[in-house]
Amino acid sequence: MNKLELQAEVVLIEPLRYTPAGIPLLSVVLRHTSDQIEAGMKRRVECEVNAVVLGDQILGTPALKGLKVGAHIRVTGFLAKRSLKSTQLVMHINHIEFI
Repeated sequence: MNKLELQAEVVLIEPLRYTPAGIPLLSVVLRHTSDQIEAGMKRRVECEVNAVVLGDQILGTPALKGLKVGAHIRVTGFLAKRSLKSTQLVMHINHIEFI
């Protein structure tokens, strides 16, 4: 299974662009910070995640229209390679919820 749920702050929103197939694509950078328990010890986790939102359906939702830098959101989606030749992972967002 490839499913990712992340609570994060929006730190960058790139201009809307289109894939070669004409599908709208919005790229964002999300910053996540939390405390996790690992091997019985508390660990501070901080990371930035590159993410994309694709397609007319999600881009037309009211939730996405309110997306701004500094917004705190919970997103769900999946991980995929940035491109066929890349090994870098990008989160593909299927659902956005403001928190």
